[in-house]
Amino acid sequence: MEPPNLYPVKLYVYDLSKGLARRLSPIMLGKQLEGIWSTLDTIWLVFPSAWFRHTSIVVHKDEFFFGSGGISSCPPGGTLLGPPDSVVDVGSTEVTEEIFLEYLSSLGESQFRGEAYNLFEHNCNTFSNEVAQFLTGRKIPSYITDLPSEVLSTPFGQALRPLLDSIQIQPPGGSTMGRPNGQS
Repeated sequence: MEPPNLYPVKLYVYDLSKGLARRLSPIMLGKQLEGIWSTLDTIWLVFPSAWFRHTSIVVHKDEFFFGSGGISSCPPGGTLLGPPDSVVDVGSTEVTEEIFLEYLSSLGESQFRGEAYNLFEHNCNTFSNEVAQFLTGRKIPSYITDLPSEVLSTPFGQALRPLLDSIQIQPPGGSTMGRPNGQS
């Protein structure tokens, strides 16, 4: 019996704050944070690139991410964000590209439709975590998935939540899955 093909699975992490998160979080939140690990969304609109991260999954020679436009893909590092600030090796998968794209299509029609996007509760990190578990059986690091609740547990986070819940952003670059050239 021939051994199965294994495909590497990577988590791309983009620091939109370029280091400001570490310096500004004690002032804004009353506690030290490394960054906000979330989709290209809102906090940087309120405090330009102040404390914010975007994640995506790279597998089968493409990068996949979720935002208010739904599930999108591009060549690795192909969004306007450029190359990631860090890459986490999530593991390997036996899932073929064909099966994976069918899986993404079903996610895009159900729980990861663009209108389901929410900065704190259903964002790119939720998507990256779901996809990582499907491909490898492993979750993405908890320091990424736990951060929204950390922010919301502060008075500053609670005060900003109504504003932040109303903002929807789609990461620039890439094509929306199921739509040629990212067209709606």
